[in-house]
Formats: sequence, C-alpha cells, structure tokens
Amino acid sequence: MNAVCAILAAGRSERMGAQKLLLPVGGTTMLARALDATREFETVVVAAPSLAGHIPLRPRLRVVVNAEPELGMAHSLMLADGAISDRDAALVVLLADTPLIEAAFVRRIAEALEDADVAYPMRDGIVGHPVVFGPRARAELGRLERGDTLRRLRDDPRWRRVEVPVADDAPFLDVDTPDDLATADAAFAKVEPLGSEAKA
Repeated sequence: MNAVCAILAAGRSERMGAQKLLLPVGGTTMLARALDATREFETVVVAAPSLAGHIPLRPRLRVVVNAEPELGMAHSLMLADGAISDRDAALVVLLADTPLIEAAFVRRIAEALEDADVAYPMRDGIVGHPVVFGPRARAELGRLERGDTLRRLRDDPRWRRVEVPVADDAPFLDVDTPDDLATADAAFAKVEPLGSEAKA
C-alpha cells in the first residue's frame, strides 16, 4: 500500500479560546492522538505556527507550517501535497481534531481504496474521516480554489469511490467547541478502538 498521511492542524481554534490540539482528551492531547493514528505511514503535518514547535519529531514525519490559515483547508491540502515527492502515493487526509480515530482505522480506510480514486467511512449517508485520495484525484488538488474544503474534491462525480460502512461515532466526531471536547472526552472511554469491528 503506497500511501502518505496528511494531518491538517492549521486551524486557529477561535471557538475554543486556546490551541485545542494541545488540550487533553482521554488522557493525552488531540495532537498526540492524531500523530499516533498515522504512525504506520509516512506523515506530513500541516500545522499552525503556534503548534509547530509542539510536534515531536519521528522518522518519516515532516512538519509544514501554514502561515496563512485564513486561506482555508484547500491551502493546507496543497501544502501537504507539495511536501510529498511520490506522485503515485495515495493521500490519506486526517483532521487533527478527530481524536477518537485510531491507527487501525486509518489503515482500514487506506487499504479500502485499492484501485479507486476516493475512499472514506460512511454511515447513514454521512461521510466521515479520514478521506483517502488516490493519485488521480490527488492530482487535482492544485485546482481547488481559496476557501474550498476537501469536500469539493471528494465529491467530484468523476471519481470511482469506495464508501466503507461503519457503525461507530468516531469518524464523525470532530472537536470545535468546549462542548465538543467534553463530548469527546466522555465518549473516549466508551468507544472501542476503530478497526476492531468486522470488515463489511
């Protein structure tokens, strides 16, 4: 499986009043959880300037600072893509504020891509994270416009897609507010590690 993970961690956390990725959830920080979830892959972290110095170095990990987070997610995606020299690698995009996603689940979604263009978890018609872009879809990242999200590329009707059915809440739980953080912290102890459920 030829894939590289991109952790998007350049948000300004305005609704949290603090750098949310350094806040604890389930006994460690959201940043640490995101890094652990991608440990099996080469990883690029696109980080806010305030976060970059907190990212521990490890083999096959590169940190790219997004000094212009106001340009939106498309800009972060293009920074990640530009840091990856292998143009044939799939790109696994993980939002750093989805703390219940674990390494086995990232691997499961990456492996599901096979020869398709896009893969992602799905429940009741709702798309979760991470999202995997194959080389053909990844090549279109440069066409995204300022303010675009990964949804525009993900939902392009040209792509062959794999929708991986899941029952768990974790791919759909992202932390943007203090209430979200409390929900994630409470849920963490109750959620089985993603990837342990039987494959459909």
